[in-house]
Amino acid sequence: MLSAYAARFSPDDPLSALEVGEQPEPEVHPGWELVTVRAAALNHHDLWSLRGVGIKEEQLPMILGGDAAGVTADGREVVCHGVVAGVDGMGNDMDPNTRFSLFSEHHPGTHAERLAVPSVNLVDKPAELSFVEAACLPVAYLTAYRMLFVQGGFRPGETVLVQGAGGGVSTAAILLGRAAGLRIWVTSRSQEKADRAVELGAHEAFESGARLPARVDGVLETVGRATWEHSLKSVRNQGTVVVAGMTSGDPSPAGLPHLFFRQIRVIGSTMGTRAELRDLITFMAASGVRPLVDDTYPLAEARTAYERMAEGELFGKLVLVNE
Repeated sequence: MLSAYAARFSPDDPLSALEVGEQPEPEVHPGWELVTVRAAALNHHDLWSLRGVGIKEEQLPMILGGDAAGVTADGREVVCHGVVAGVDGMGNDMDPNTRFSLFSEHHPGTHAERLAVPSVNLVDKPAELSFVEAACLPVAYLTAYRMLFVQGGFRPGETVLVQGAGGGVSTAAILLGRAAGLRIWVTSRSQEKADRAVELGAHEAFESGARLPARVDGVLETVGRATWEHSLKSVRNQGTVVVAGMTSGDPSPAGLPHLFFRQIRVIGSTMGTRAELRDLITFMAASGVRPLVDDTYPLAEARTAYERMAEGELFGKLVLVNE
């Protein structure tokens, strides 16, 4: 079957490790189902996999991708939760002691014509969402949902700063936060991305590192080193910084005086549970909020999509489609 996969590792030139070609059909384990993939979104996790982060050489070739929406053998339209709980996929994803992995880490990923998925990971796709829209949800939008409403616990009327406009998680946070009644502020180094963020629903946009008019109730932090100090300075006393990534590297120093003198809460967040994905899908269908898609590409043109993601000049998600 046609797939986009890591054939080797290349830390400095990840695209040179990407191949698009035939791979064996997925093995369907007991308790798993075969899904014909109709759409699968790209995430920066896929570029890290090509660099050799999260998988071992003996696992190569590894089909990439963590997001997917498709159709089961009996015709059910589904969204595939990307977190595999337990070695066999049957684990309790509410138990913090359960071993977790993402598709493309221990099990083949979603950038293929077909995908084997634990039955418990299949969530019904509502008619209100297209396959392309639904395929954007399991990684970036679920990450943003958990950051805002589960780990952050932010409430309508509170102000939340989203660091770095344009990325998948930050775009999702703008759309979801605005729909839930939060006041959303964003930062960006690009005036064009800042303007687009406001068009999308952000209440205010600021240059990266700029002094804000007031301290915020919370910060969503996925950038890391480039924005960490600004995040700590921008949140109010006893406010909350939710961290789900560090695309610019690990921050140093940690800013400990801000943390203990001002009693700031720092909370880690990764992806979300199956129940949270169901809640997110219900929220999207009922509210009318839809994922922002930058562009779609046929699976056969996956390399072009990966090249665009590596360039970084995106606003919204890139999605591979199977007709």
